[in-house]
Amino acid sequence: MNYNEYFLLDEDTVKAYTLDRTDYFGHIELSDLTAKEISDGNINHIFRLEADGKTLIVKQSGAEIRTSGRALDRKRSLIEYEILTIQRELCGEVIPKVYDYNEAISVIIMEDVSDFRSLRLDLQKKKIYRDFPEEMAQYLAESLLPTTDLVLDRHKKKELVKKFVNIELCDISEDLVLTEPYYNYKDRNIYGEELSDFVTENLYNNSVLKANVGELRNSFMNNAQALLHGDLHSGSIFINETGIQVFDPEFGFYGPIGYDIGNVVGNLVFPYVVGKVRDGSVNSEFTTWLGETIQTIFDKTFIKMSDKYDKLVELPLYKERQFKNQYLDGIQADSLGFAGTEIIRRTVGDSKVLEVTEIDDLKMKNLVWKILVKIGINLVLNRSSYHNGKEVMLDMDLIIKDFLDKE
Repeated sequence: MNYNEYFLLDEDTVKAYTLDRTDYFGHIELSDLTAKEISDGNINHIFRLEADGKTLIVKQSGAEIRTSGRALDRKRSLIEYEILTIQRELCGEVIPKVYDYNEAISVIIMEDVSDFRSLRLDLQKKKIYRDFPEEMAQYLAESLLPTTDLVLDRHKKKELVKKFVNIELCDISEDLVLTEPYYNYKDRNIYGEELSDFVTENLYNNSVLKANVGELRNSFMNNAQALLHGDLHSGSIFINETGIQVFDPEFGFYGPIGYDIGNVVGNLVFPYVVGKVRDGSVNSEFTTWLGETIQTIFDKTFIKMSDKYDKLVELPLYKERQFKNQYLDGIQADSLGFAGTEIIRRTVGDSKVLEVTEIDDLKMKNLVWKILVKIGINLVLNRSSYHNGKEVMLDMDLIIKDFLDKE
């Protein structure tokens, strides 16, 4: 086979490809290797290969969206490979190991992390992981600050900014996350007719909110602060009792640090709100833990980032206490603001989350929906007012309680 011209792999050709490109399985016969496509998305093709108890993942970026046939830039595959490589160096084994990359046909051969499970799905099952907040905060601090020009040579950082320009996938985020929930110009927002007045009043006609989202959108598009994962929701984080795995950074680019942190925080709010509404006035062990987890991730990320700042930043101007405090305070505010936009877009937009869509009771679903939108709005508008995670969670609980009291 010619691996220098693009073609789509299938369950047969991927076996020969893998044996040709790596010696991971040793000197085995093609017939001893099994391959199964496990793709569950719309733009990538993913295969799991196995022989003699060893497994690998082969991921190929498609040249078009499967459902619509619209062409899609395969550069996202190169970006994913480069970010996995950089973050593996920064963060160690929480990032899957890459064994091979072929830019011509956009294929990454990487470690299989199937011993880990989707964080989103495990949270739906109310699984508790006591070490998760510490592990997540550690990943965020280690992956983000070292890629800024507070730490990197400024020329190297500028070269990285050019390398990680990700036009098409950033365009998706700019629309779905930071435009359409407030200005439905593509008519893709999805909600029940009974919620139409609520959306119009709280989102479409909310000038103060839209101005604040405009600030966040402008930051997303112009603040090339650090190398981001770019799509750090709870489906991109896998977990088990030994730790976490973070992958799928194909939306990565140089942007505001708070976007990654906000995505993590925002996606943990969904199971928290659903759990609180279902539990009523009595917290379960799960919702108590999850509330503490959101608070701890927020607080510990900035504690760890502050410590790393003191160790890595050398320029005297940046070492000034006032500058450092303003810098980290700005990231903290951005994190809460982007958490708010993530919550709103996953509620109003067409990319929903299972935590909400799986609710069968329409009355409960609409109640959760309204609470989420209100929490998102509060985080956007008051993002600069909070000093720690406890304050954030207190206001979040007040919003939930206010809605529950009215029921």
